[in-house]
Amino acid sequence: MEEAGLLNHTTLVTYFQLRGLSVNQKVQVAVFAVFLIFYVLTLIGNALIVITILYERQLHTPMYFFLSNLSFIDVCHSTVTVPKMLIDTWSEEKLISFDACVTQMFFLHLFACTEIFLLTVMAYDRYVAICKPLQYMTVMNWKVCVGLAVALWTGGTIHSIALTSLTIKLPYCGPDEIDNFFCDVPQVIKLACTDTYIIETLIISNSGLISVVCFVVLVASYAVILVSLRQQISEGRWKALSTCAAHLTVVTLFLGHCIFIYSRPSTSLPEDKVVSVFFTAVTPLLNPIIYTLRNEDMKNALNKLMGRKEGKETK
Repeated sequence: MEEAGLLNHTTLVTYFQLRGLSVNQKVQVAVFAVFLIFYVLTLIGNALIVITILYERQLHTPMYFFLSNLSFIDVCHSTVTVPKMLIDTWSEEKLISFDACVTQMFFLHLFACTEIFLLTVMAYDRYVAICKPLQYMTVMNWKVCVGLAVALWTGGTIHSIALTSLTIKLPYCGPDEIDNFFCDVPQVIKLACTDTYIIETLIISNSGLISVVCFVVLVASYAVILVSLRQQISEGRWKALSTCAAHLTVVTLFLGHCIFIYSRPSTSLPEDKVVSVFFTAVTPLLNPIIYTLRNEDMKNALNKLMGRKEGKETK
């Protein structure tokens, strides 16, 4: 009887209330304006990168193939959370249904985990290009690139299904307030009316371990690359260093959040929301800036593409 009563009680939680970034109306208006600008620039910047890579044949290389995947993921990753947050800035309740919350968590972890794997693959691509240049096109042929792309998307999907399945199996009977502006596994499982120690351990073992291991692999890869660069000519060295610096910047910003959030128990800290803002809105915007401003090939291709469009318009 008690178990039946508990089951009936858990069905009452059909919506969660998002606390958002602030309850101050003036602050919310400022947040809306800033995040709207960030989101629009994210869409434009990443779409421009994808279009440029597709349009310019000189960029049809493994490096830019993976970069176009990164831009696509960044658009999707930002779209999972930012539009809902923009709508919620004008809502007092900031409600999200249980199904929508689960969907948001699934796609959030799908794109986040896929991006982690993609950044690792990009580091491997740079390692082969710099340390084994004569074997590069043999090792990183198109069959290998497509296979790696399929593998990283499959890995992200499996990871997301595993975490989401663990979360939705828990009973939720209140409270129903999530201390963030989007649904994420650590914040949601805290609301479960049962002991979540095992689930939290699995999350740390899964998400936390993936983040830490990939970060270590990435740092080791770039350490080997830097040692290899000491033996190369000055011009080639600086070009390679510029590319690696861009990758390391993205890795630090993105994986730093994942390690901070998913490598510890589900406890709320004041810094969580700030880190989440960088994770969902700032990093997807910085990626196109980093990869275009620090990359001569991308800048030349963009200028060439813009020149062609201007030429067509004048005709």
